[in-house]
Amino acid sequence: MKLFYLLLLAAFLSVTITGCFDFEASSKSDHATDGLSDDYEDFGRVIWQKPDQVIGLFSDLSEKTIADIGAGTGFFSKRLANSAKKVIAIDIDERFIYFLDSIRINVLSEEVKNKLEPRLAKMDDPLLKAGETDAVLIVNTFMYMNDRANYLKKVRESLTPNGEILIVDFKEAWTPVGPPVDIRLPLKKATTYLEDAGFEIIKKDKKLLEYQYAILARKKE
Repeated sequence: MKLFYLLLLAAFLSVTITGCFDFEASSKSDHATDGLSDDYEDFGRVIWQKPDQVIGLFSDLSEKTIADIGAGTGFFSKRLANSAKKVIAIDIDERFIYFLDSIRINVLSEEVKNKLEPRLAKMDDPLLKAGETDAVLIVNTFMYMNDRANYLKKVRESLTPNGEILIVDFKEAWTPVGPPVDIRLPLKKATTYLEDAGFEIIKKDKKLLEYQYAILARKKE
C-alpha cells in the first residue's frame, strides 16, 4: 500500500506542483516560483533541507500543537507529527489539502495520522484560532507573502504565551535549488518583520543549511 502511494506521490508531483506556497500568485512575476517545483521532485531535498535538524531548532514539541504554514505535500508535516502533539498542515491550494489527507489516512501509522490535520487557508490569513498553536513553522514560503506584516500579526495571535515561530527561507545568493535571487527575502528584512510584529528573536542561523537561513523567534507578551 505504501509503495502505491509513493508512486501516486511521484505522479502528483510531476503533474500538479508549481511551487511552494505561492502567495504572490503572478503579481510580481509569472515565474516567481521558478526552481521550486524541482525542490519537491528532488528526493535529495532531505539532504540540503536537513528537516530533522531544522525541527530540532524548536524547544520540545512533544506536548505542543504546531502549525506548518505552506505545508505543500507534507515534507515537514509528516515529520513533525512524529514529535509534536498535533500538527496543523496549512496550505492555500486545495489540491495539497486533499493530498495530505490521503497521505494521512493511507500512509501514516494509526498513532501519527490522528495528530495531523490538513487545513485550507487563505492567501492573507492562516485561519488559526487565537491561542490555538504553541509553535509555527514557515519554510520556503515567507518570501511569497504579499502582506507579511499583517500575516505575522495573525500568526502571533494564534500562538500561546511564549509561543515560537521558525522561518526558513533561501539566502540572497544563487543556489542550485530555489527561486530566482531577485525575489528572495534577505535575512535582515525577515528579522525586521518578526520584530515589528511583536516577536523576540531567539536565534538567527546562516550555517545550519547551505542554501537557506533560519530565524527562530518567540512571541513577546
